[in-house]
Amino acid sequence: MVVNTTGERIHRVAVELFASKGFHGVGIRELAQHAQLSSASLYHYMGTKEALLAEIMHDCLRRLVSAGREAVASVDDPAERLGRLVALHVLAHAERAQETAVVDNEVNSLSPALRRSVVAARDSYERLWADAIADGQHSGAFRADPDGVARRGLLEMCSGVARWYSSTGPMPLDELAREYALLALRALGATEPAAPDVDVCREIVLTTWGAVGSADFA
Repeated sequence: MVVNTTGERIHRVAVELFASKGFHGVGIRELAQHAQLSSASLYHYMGTKEALLAEIMHDCLRRLVSAGREAVASVDDPAERLGRLVALHVLAHAERAQETAVVDNEVNSLSPALRRSVVAARDSYERLWADAIADGQHSGAFRADPDGVARRGLLEMCSGVARWYSSTGPMPLDELAREYALLALRALGATEPAAPDVDVCREIVLTTWGAVGSADFA
């Protein structure tokens, strides 16, 4: 990732530190030191540390919502829609593990007002999944999912990729995304599910986040 501005450098450093040490484990002086700024200059660029955390979360969630909407646009088949959402989620969480970890792990570090805005953004993303599952239920392709239990379980399963995936592992990332999509479809009762178009999802991740580090995307 090429960092062109002071604000982008602060954002990158904060993501790295919050992901590795937790929001409450990182102090202003440490942030400033890693960003090569004085504490006073850091406040000028970021406001409060909590505001910086909220901005990181909103940025990541905006990208996820945009990518998810693009992935399912003009796709009528609910199984293909859900499969693409799963594949995209896996790709994004593997390639942007630190950003997505901050979103997944630090929401309770926010004050109530900021937490509500982040949760609302997260709900917009999860609604894409809920709509695909509901349409699959109405068409008879999926079994019932009382209270969204399967949806929540699938999101947690896919988000977990950020904690363990390595590009040096035995399975290429696009193959892993395809397998997760098939697991999700089977979990919802789809019979003989077809793998989604992972190539489309990969291109969307590239255009949404820019250049990424894994050789699987080369």
